[in-house]
Amino acid sequence: MTRHNAGFWCVDVLARRHEGEFRDYRKYSGETARVKIAEHEIVLLKPTTYMNRSGLSIRQLSDFYKVQPEEILVIHDEMDLPAGSVRLKFGGGHGGHNGLRDAIAHIGEHFWRLRIGVGHPRNKAEVIDYVLTRPGRAEEELILDAVANAADSLPIMLEQGAERAMTKLHNRAGKI
Repeated sequence: MTRHNAGFWCVDVLARRHEGEFRDYRKYSGETARVKIAEHEIVLLKPTTYMNRSGLSIRQLSDFYKVQPEEILVIHDEMDLPAGSVRLKFGGGHGGHNGLRDAIAHIGEHFWRLRIGVGHPRNKAEVIDYVLTRPGRAEEELILDAVANAADSLPIMLEQGAERAMTKLHNRAGKI
């Protein structure tokens, strides 16, 4: 797996933890799994489009289920955060992330984002190769810890609210 797949890593963890099984649905341009988290029925989505066209998949699924953008959580890799960190936020721009750019084009900017830090190569010319390669062992462990923390935050967000989930995620240790 590559750094760019950090969001998929997290969605896979959520499916495993909550006994979901992904199935391919062409009408959503992706794979979906239905799970129950904190007494809420959740549909997990892994777009099968190119990453920079994932907004189409999000819109197709949200249109079918009549879900408002404010009820959507997009889990994605974030180069502006160090590997191993996780941040939850609502709304905002795309920050250069082409997947978010497409999501914003399809559903607007008012959705939740669970940002999984993958670090930055510090040289702009290396960004594409950086996100499309597998991290080294130590960095991969940091990202996997962040993925676990991100997955831990979803039940908190659903049961106790986004502020409580943010407090847990954004504390100094980054652990829940």
